[in-house]
Amino acid sequence: MALLTTTIGSYPKPPYAPVPAGFDGRTWIPTAHADHQVGVSTDRNVADIDRAVHEVVSEQAGLGIDVPTDGEIRREHYIYYHCRRLAGFDFTALVPRVMRDGGWSDLVPVTTGRVSAGDPFLVRDWQVAQAATDRPVKATIPGPLTILASTADGWYGDEQRRASDVADALNVEIRRLVAAGCRWIQVDEPVFVRDPALANEDGIELLARCFHGVAGGVQRIVHICCGYPSTLDEHDYPKADPDSYLLVADALDSAPVDAVSIEDAHRHNNLALLERFTRTTVILGVVDIASSRVETTEEITARLRAALEHIDAARLMVAPDCGLIMLGRELARAKQRRLVAAAGAVGGPATRH
Repeated sequence: MALLTTTIGSYPKPPYAPVPAGFDGRTWIPTAHADHQVGVSTDRNVADIDRAVHEVVSEQAGLGIDVPTDGEIRREHYIYYHCRRLAGFDFTALVPRVMRDGGWSDLVPVTTGRVSAGDPFLVRDWQVAQAATDRPVKATIPGPLTILASTADGWYGDEQRRASDVADALNVEIRRLVAAGCRWIQVDEPVFVRDPALANEDGIELLARCFHGVAGGVQRIVHICCGYPSTLDEHDYPKADPDSYLLVADALDSAPVDAVSIEDAHRHNNLALLERFTRTTVILGVVDIASSRVETTEEITARLRAALEHIDAARLMVAPDCGLIMLGRELARAKQRRLVAAAGAVGGPATRH
């Protein structure tokens, strides 16, 4: 049987979706320049968003993706969408912050009180997406370290306390998802490879807080990408150090997660890395999400066969490096077709939904 396939998070938005995309086809739109509340308050616009979610989930499933996502169609920003729905974040007085090792600067929201969970929101998001397919839809959530790295503190004076409260707030929403029937939940933590020491010191414990109380039968996933460029086909943009995955692999393999999602397409890893994961499933990125070149089925297949020299097929899944938002619909579809074809060509003892 074919190796299982999944997407990671974002997906090109249908043109009628009323929430603005963070990438306009040429470059990223700074947070401060986006009207974050566009369209989300009226019944008509909620219906348009639901329709767009249904469209992209159905598209992924139709292309053969085993575990699609909702494409983050509702989100003006994959972090701030969630922060807006937590108590303790102020979006009325943004402050400047340099992020991504100096590769990006923007105006960011500020913590002005204790962070805690608000009203449920991800359950309905997931239910709308899940209604589009009989395949399991994966819910995606920004991780505590990543939220801290994209916001500013004006209240705590202690980043560890702030991170713990963020993790506990995320745990509330994760447990709501589990209670609703969601069985694939992904926490996004690109900061793990930006700062491996911080990941090893605090990140694993924070992941445990995020997934606290989550029973068996739920696939607990952490996605660790190495960063987006500013524009499509910018091939020499700054990425995390190539050894970063090695520095966090052992801790991740012992963490309370079932799968670790990593990049491999934009910049190949030494595949001996996969041997460090002795119990954890690896979701391997096999198509570049920032390049307009469509990888051939043969080259993806060759890479997967090379990976299988280092990890059992039962613990290997196939995915893009990260979200597909930069590519546009035609490129996104083309890359997924090749990805699915390669997963089928390699085969393995996968159990499909």
